[in-house]
Amino acid sequence: MTAVLQRVTAASVTVGGECVGECGQGLAVLLGVSREDSESDAEMLAKKILGLRIFSDSEGKMNLSIRDINGEMLVISNFTLMANYRHGNRPDFMSAASPDRANELYEYFKELVKRELKHVGSGIFGAEMKPSFSCDGPVTIVMDSNVLKSKKTGEAK
Repeated sequence: MTAVLQRVTAASVTVGGECVGECGQGLAVLLGVSREDSESDAEMLAKKILGLRIFSDSEGKMNLSIRDINGEMLVISNFTLMANYRHGNRPDFMSAASPDRANELYEYFKELVKRELKHVGSGIFGAEMKPSFSCDGPVTIVMDSNVLKSKKTGEAK
């Protein structure tokens, strides 16, 4: 499972010109699900994202988590994060989970973060979405559950 985190002052996503999800200060999360992902991948990512200290404290040091600032989150499914771009110029998405399985894990991830945050907005799975982010500094982090697994087991993935 891959997540792109963008620290935001506000974010929203529209479908067909209508806003379907939004958040205030916190994180916009683009979430991609691979064929190998399971509930444990969603759990590892959610735990890490919720505890990640990337918000500034009173001294301007990135020392606070989204929980600490009582922040919000916007979660948007994004299968293109699973792109294989090794060969040629047209990426393939064969490593992406099937739509049913990807939606199941996307919904599970959202439920996990909803337990911890006051507000979690989301896009519509499978829809053509237009996200809009008001970025809060150049704070963008890419996370991969395989990296967290390798740390846990001590082996490279």
